[in-house]
Amino acid sequence: MTGPAAPFTTVTIERRDVGPTDVLLDIVCAGVCHTDVHHARAEFGHTHYPIVPGHEIAGVVREVGSEVTGLAAGDHVGIGCLVDSCRECALCRAGQESYCRDKVLTYNAIGRDGKVTLGGYSERVVADQRFLARIPDSLPLESAAPLLCAGITMYQPLRHWGAGPGKRVGILGFGGLGHIGTQISHALGAHTTVLELTEDRRGDAERLGADDYRTTGDLEALRDSFDLIVSTVPSAYDLSSHLDLLDFDGTFVNLGVPDEPLRIEPYAVLTNRRSLAGSMSGGMPETQEMLDFCAEHGIKAEVEVISAGELDSAYDRLSKGDVRYRFVLDTSTIAGS
Repeated sequence: MTGPAAPFTTVTIERRDVGPTDVLLDIVCAGVCHTDVHHARAEFGHTHYPIVPGHEIAGVVREVGSEVTGLAAGDHVGIGCLVDSCRECALCRAGQESYCRDKVLTYNAIGRDGKVTLGGYSERVVADQRFLARIPDSLPLESAAPLLCAGITMYQPLRHWGAGPGKRVGILGFGGLGHIGTQISHALGAHTTVLELTEDRRGDAERLGADDYRTTGDLEALRDSFDLIVSTVPSAYDLSSHLDLLDFDGTFVNLGVPDEPLRIEPYAVLTNRRSLAGSMSGGMPETQEMLDFCAEHGIKAEVEVISAGELDSAYDRLSKGDVRYRFVLDTSTIAGS
């Protein structure tokens, strides 16, 4: 896209040569994240045009650099939200690259070479081996691609705040993130409740592992019912009413980025000694752990595969929440668009 209101067009871009620690991969598909819409349409206010979005990349290794280990041509690999970081800070050394202050996003960022990074809506990409994750063979690439962002974004808070047997977990919002988070929470052994606005997604939620499904009309009855709530809601909502759902020492983790600040009543956190937290996507070691976990438990994103010519309409639909549950771009359609 060349501007916030411009349609997608096909162009030729240049990728760097394959260095000693680099991997060249043929991109098979790229997930379409709501963050892509925010960046491409300048809703975050810091877009570098022309922009090539896409940070849920799944593909096949074509070539590896001379110092690359553990990967070979033909392997299935993925790239998520990051393609670089400082690699030296305490967070990078701990494998938490997504929290590095000098991280480089997969697109719409300035790389170490001073050039704007270009994402996964493309046919090929070169990336450092550190920022690649191996996709297990049992995961279809189109279902695995969204896991590189949506999957790890849900997996990290569920793991960090102890979702498991004996824990009562609420997944607020059953969309692109929530439908994956529900599967992960269920596989971890937690009692999992989906919290949604309407009843229309109950069947899907229960099929994917939800033990319970509640709508906003049930909030009063659910007070003090959860140990952990993970919110995927990307718009403004009544945060205090949802904090009231937490039991003693419960934690509410916000993942969404609404257009306006979230507001709370102070007693919503003082009561029950509740905690309000946030979480980013996750570092590379945990991303690999997440992919292996999903493969082991049969967790996949439910996707609608689209062509390059459908990207504009997909963005409009995604903005309206009209997708079940993740768009994935078939990159083989780019050349003909």
